[in-house]
Amino acid sequence: MKNLVDLHMHSTYSDGVRTPTELVTMASSLGLKAIALADHDTVDGIDEALAAGAACGLEVLPALEFSVAFGSYTDVHLLGYLLDHRDPALLATLREFREKRETRGEAIVDRINEKLAFEGRSAISSAEAAALAGGALGRPHIAQVLMAKGYARDMQDAFSHYLIPCDVPKRYFPVEEALATVRRLGGVAVLAHPTTITAERNTLTGVIDALCGMGLGGLEAFNNVCSEQESHFLRNYAENKGLVWTGGSDYHGIEEGISMGTGRGAMAIPYSCVEGLKRMRQGA
Repeated sequence: MKNLVDLHMHSTYSDGVRTPTELVTMASSLGLKAIALADHDTVDGIDEALAAGAACGLEVLPALEFSVAFGSYTDVHLLGYLLDHRDPALLATLREFREKRETRGEAIVDRINEKLAFEGRSAISSAEAAALAGGALGRPHIAQVLMAKGYARDMQDAFSHYLIPCDVPKRYFPVEEALATVRRLGGVAVLAHPTTITAERNTLTGVIDALCGMGLGGLEAFNNVCSEQESHFLRNYAENKGLVWTGGSDYHGIEEGISMGTGRGAMAIPYSCVEGLKRMRQGA
């Protein structure tokens, strides 16, 4: 994987199952040149990842994945790269989000326990799940407890039988606020897996154009959701709009068939994407 990168992965600080140090060690062993730790709505794992990267010669880009709302679209994901992850105002805002997420996790556990009681099974504890999380309590941590109790065969089973039916809605950043925050912190905002918003191209390009007017800097053209044809369309659209394009596996450590660096097997993101992000950041 010489000169290849993976610019989208998650650790135990959000909804991944590996620590930042473990992610860096894996990436280094795979021969990746750079990675970006982009946990959901938290930057708490970045300093650990930076230290681990410095120790083994792997470049780590500070990043953050905001969960945003835009018009009628909810759970739109916006990646902020190369931002100042130690900014006090950012940390205060994310701390508030983490508190909301913890409350959401506990509410999900409460709903799951109602379902377990109906099934004649013993309750689980949110403390058990929180012990598995390096940061905010996420659904994969709850799933791990369900698996350990023998209530689910695997992660997919835990989600389909408990976590999805017992879900509690998330809170979202207004997209204008998220884009302004990335810009204020000297970062580059990239729309993650764009086709999850809509696969209808005219609608999607309309959304992208509107976000560009608010400060969007790039598109995650290569990801685990897009087809090869869709990825090439997004790359070309980004280049024509003067945007950067990026790619990443969105690695959490729980998805079957998804590997760090290669995604579903064919992903190969060049280091030039990192250079593009740095150029755009310097030109901001």
